[in-house]
Amino acid sequence: MKTGEIRLASLTEANRASVASLELAPDQMDFVASNAESLDEAKSDDDARPRVVMAGDRVVGFLMYEAPQDDDEARIYRFMIDRKWQGKGYGKAALREVLDEIGSLGHISHVSICYEPHNEAARRLYRAAGFVEQGLDEDGEMIADLVLPADDR
Repeated sequence: MKTGEIRLASLTEANRASVASLELAPDQMDFVASNAESLDEAKSDDDARPRVVMAGDRVVGFLMYEAPQDDDEARIYRFMIDRKWQGKGYGKAALREVLDEIGSLGHISHVSICYEPHNEAARRLYRAAGFVEQGLDEDGEMIADLVLPADDR
């Protein structure tokens, strides 16, 4: 499967079970909240925008972000690719897709993301996309920020 075939889909009842069954590698479990928790959160948080990462017709990952209409900042706060599909460029392609989606909203000028500071794979992925580390938040997670190009807004 080519990374160009990666797309984001809305969360539906039809794909909810597939998202819930996605798994991280054992050494990544502490890096991201479980998808079950994220799915519960998406039900109760009106600002949450859950997206299913699709490779063709296969569910390979999940992400969630918020982009409140009264704010110029979007926050990606869940992002994972299933362990079976890691290392194939799907994470990079999915990040590109979500950044395009966020940019197309029209009111967002920058995007932030948090991750565990010892999660080197995440650090490399976000740095390659142009995110700049800002420092640790109160929970000890690294905050990184990306200023969107003016033509994306």
